[in-house]
Amino acid sequence: MEYDVIIIGSGPAGYVAAIRAGQVGLKTALVEKKDIGGMCLNWGCIPSKAIIESAKFFDRMSQAGEFGVDGIDPGKLEFNWRKARKRAMSIAKKLTGGVDYLLKKNGVDVIKGEAKITSHDSISVNNRSIDARNIIIATGSYPPKLEADIPEDKIIELEYLYEEEELPESVAVVGQGPVAVEMAQFFSMINKKVTLVSPTKTLIPFADQYLNDYLYNRLKKDKVEMVFEDEVKGYNNGKLVLRNKEVEAEKVLNASKRNGVVPSMDIDVKINEGSIETNEYLQTNYENIYAIGDVNGKSYLAHVGSAQGLFVINHIKGIKEVMKLSNYPLNIYTNPEIAQIGLTEEELQNNKVDYKVSEFPLSANGKALIEGYKDGNIRLLSEKKYGEVMGVQIIAPNATDMIAEASAFMQVESTIYDVSRVVHAHPTISEVFMEAGFDAVDKAIHK
Repeated sequence: MEYDVIIIGSGPAGYVAAIRAGQVGLKTALVEKKDIGGMCLNWGCIPSKAIIESAKFFDRMSQAGEFGVDGIDPGKLEFNWRKARKRAMSIAKKLTGGVDYLLKKNGVDVIKGEAKITSHDSISVNNRSIDARNIIIATGSYPPKLEADIPEDKIIELEYLYEEEELPESVAVVGQGPVAVEMAQFFSMINKKVTLVSPTKTLIPFADQYLNDYLYNRLKKDKVEMVFEDEVKGYNNGKLVLRNKEVEAEKVLNASKRNGVVPSMDIDVKINEGSIETNEYLQTNYENIYAIGDVNGKSYLAHVGSAQGLFVINHIKGIKEVMKLSNYPLNIYTNPEIAQIGLTEEELQNNKVDYKVSEFPLSANGKALIEGYKDGNIRLLSEKKYGEVMGVQIIAPNATDMIAEASAFMQVESTIYDVSRVVHAHPTISEVFMEAGFDAVDKAIHK
């Protein structure tokens, strides 16, 4: 049997590409060796954000008295990990079931097994050869094992976090990036002793230094111990042994930077530093073989993987577009949330752009105060000559939702004048966009 498209991997990149391919009339097969939905739906994005939401709810209960809710003794509150875990996994199961239904609805053949690419237009699965005009590799990424002498029962791999019956009282989170920071703060919010061990001084690569500085101060406020530029050497008597010190840790959570998962191949697809090399159309050195999502190393964000999946199906159908990765948001699900889109200050400086920073704090926003949030800010980075918005950074309880507005106006190359003219309902936290726009044009109204 010959397919128009065979997609290897069913995460957000693969399943979105498969559904879209089916919708536009391409005969499509999706190969998955484990669970539909991949890392994101089964043990990454969805369940992790669910347990983080439980932790935020638990953390916020201590403020009940300020809102006029009596009878809650913060000292008697306990975080029930088993219930939070059960809720998270039930959400994940519901969503993976929905994806499975959509694949069937759109005529996608789902093949269970591990795929091997045998030629530029064929693969094998379970000793069965399948031909395809186009092959899309969407096999995702996975954190490497910690290269240190640590007993296996002391390491928690992210994939198996939800199998833990009880959570440790002290934990060392090893890694950097959104996942490491989010999990460190998760443990902190449920009153565990946390140490974040980062290989560099930068908590979130690709994030503006302003956001990295904010995160550092916020984690410090949340009593997360941070160790930078150190190396994990081993484990001894309840402590993680680093090159320069030892830190208390009943368990070690591996949140290391993920590497691309490259499928087995009989052909010479180019690999660069563990990721499949692609051109601007996400084609490999074989023009009918594409690589999307984490495996191409361009981004480790689920929504970018999905966007790449749609982009490639369009390309197969003859629609040539340009994918500007800076116009896709970076979301960090901390407390409060953090989001960024566009260029950072460092990038603007490197590009020698004459720019302006305009900002507005949540502490001057009515809805934020109503909801009990004062910690947050919005920043607009705009070039001075025409006022085009070059970047947006948000720190707010719902920043990961709010960044969609910035994504919309950056997609059409809006200016600060456009931003200032958009009317936002009052009272809403989204009013900070208008205020930051006015701050860029002249002066913010409420600042």
